[in-house]
Amino acid sequence: MQLFYHPLYSALTLPERHRFPIKKYQQLKHEVERLGYTRFISPSPATKAQLSLCHSSDYIADFLNGSLTDKAVKKMGFPHSYKLVERTLYSVGASIQAAETALESGLAANLSGGYHHAYSNYGSGFCIFNDLAIAAAHLISTEQADTVLIFDCDVHQGDGTAQITQQHEQIISCSIHCEQNFPRQKQYSNYDFGLPANTTDAEYLTTLDQALELCVRLHQPYIILYNAGADIYTKDELGLFDVSLAGVYKRDFAVLNFCKQRNIPLMCALGGGYQRNINNLVSVHKQLFKAALDL
Repeated sequence: MQLFYHPLYSALTLPERHRFPIKKYQQLKHEVERLGYTRFISPSPATKAQLSLCHSSDYIADFLNGSLTDKAVKKMGFPHSYKLVERTLYSVGASIQAAETALESGLAANLSGGYHHAYSNYGSGFCIFNDLAIAAAHLISTEQADTVLIFDCDVHQGDGTAQITQQHEQIISCSIHCEQNFPRQKQYSNYDFGLPANTTDAEYLTTLDQALELCVRLHQPYIILYNAGADIYTKDELGLFDVSLAGVYKRDFAVLNFCKQRNIPLMCALGGGYQRNINNLVSVHKQLFKAALDL
C-alpha cells in the first residue's frame, strides 16, 4: 500500500476549540508507522489546471488570492490563510498522485483527503477543493482511465461530489450516508443510499456490499476512489450511526477485498471523523490500514 503524506496536513493553526481535528493526521502517521508502514511519499501540490477540471476559475482565484467574501469563508469552515492554501494544494495533489499510483500498483492511500462537500464554486463543511472529483477528472482527461467510481462511505452525503460529477459522465458517484445528517439539502449522486440514524453494523455492511456490487457490475470502473470516513463510528460526535469499531474494520476490509478479488485499482482517502479525543479518533481511521495489512 503506497501512502502519501505531508507534514502540512497537521501544521495548520486553528482557533481554540475549532471543531476540525487538525492534529489527527500527524498522529495517524505515527500509528500507521507502528503497524509497520515505513515509506511515505511526499506529494507535489495540485496545479491550477488540475483544480479547474472541477472548480470555477473565479472560485480558485479568490481562494488562492485570499479574496473570498466573509460569507464564503464562514461556509468553508476554516479561517483563510496562506498556510491553508499551501496545505490544501498538497492535500489535493496527494489524492491525484495516489490515484495515479493505484493504477500502477493496485493500492494507494492519501493520509488526508475525502473533501466531498466542496462544490464547483464554493467550499463547505471543512472542504475547499473536491480532491476525489479532481483526481477522477484528471485520470480521465489524461486518458489514464475511462470510467472512475467515487465510492463515498463518509457518514455525511458527498453533496459537493454529486454536484460536480453531474457534469462528468465518466465519473460515477455513490454515497452511503446518514439521511438525517448534514447536509440538510442533499444533492443527487448517481447512487445514493441514505440510511436512517442509529444504523448498526449488519444493515450498514449489507448495504455496502450491495452498493459496491451494483456500481461495479453496471459501470466496470477502471479504478475506485474510496472515501473511508471514520465518522460512521458509533461514538463519533457528528455521526448518528451505531456502527462499532469492528464494523468499521469490516467495512474497510470488505472494500479492499472486493477490489483485490476483481483486480480493480483502489485509492483510499481519509474522510471525516469528529471525536475530540484524538487518540480515539485515530484508532478508527487506523482500521483501514490494519485491514490492508491483514488482507
